[in-house]
Amino acid sequence: MPTILKLGPYRFYFYSHEPNEPSHIHIDRDNLSAKFWLKPVSLASNLGFKAKELNKLNSLVVEHQDTFLEAWYGYFGT
Repeated sequence: MPTILKLGPYRFYFYSHEPNEPSHIHIDRDNLSAKFWLKPVSLASNLGFKAKELNKLNSLVVEHQDTFLEAWYGYFGT
């Protein structure tokens, strides 16, 4: 499970066994977890984050979208 980025309390990562899904990023903080699709950026699932924090996470994913896509395609290929 490669960690791509750590920002404050958040860990951005993907699982190494998910190559058949569209590009996405998982985000964890404490016991909370969310998953965002990367193209286009949109929420795929949420386990515990409140709406305000999800909006912040969405902004962070948009801000770092290129980094996440580069890591995804570098790991799984195109």
